[in-house]
Amino acid sequence: MDVGVSGGGELKSSIKKWKIIYPVYLNSKKTVAEGRRIATAKACPNPTCIEIADSCAYLKIPCAIELDKAYPRDFFQVGRVRVQLANDDGTPVNPAIKTKKQLMIQIAELVPKHHGRTKKQEAVVSSSTGTTSKPKKKNRK
Repeated sequence: MDVGVSGGGELKSSIKKWKIIYPVYLNSKKTVAEGRRIATAKACPNPTCIEIADSCAYLKIPCAIELDKAYPRDFFQVGRVRVQLANDDGTPVNPAIKTKKQLMIQIAELVPKHHGRTKKQEAVVSSSTGTTSKPKKKNRK
């Protein structure tokens, strides 16, 4: 699944040169040994490839989701996102983001605000506030 890119076979070869971001890099619940690449205070809990790609689209950075790929240290972590940080001439795509680490920090700030997460939280809050009373059981002998 490609997001923010279009083209044919020539594009496939250029995508291979893009930087890779695994969701584990941004996961606050992982340790550095398990693959986290940014500080825990700046990371977010359990990001997904879709949330990372949506954040890249918001930041106007071309990206491509590869759902068939897995994180080498943990094969149960499926999916990765390829991002284009620099054009072919070496100039940054987004002048505000020049390095991969800056991009990961920006994405980690945007993921908790993702519309999918806010909808899930609203659903949990609304379901937990509604109290239901159980019908009383009669003692039958």
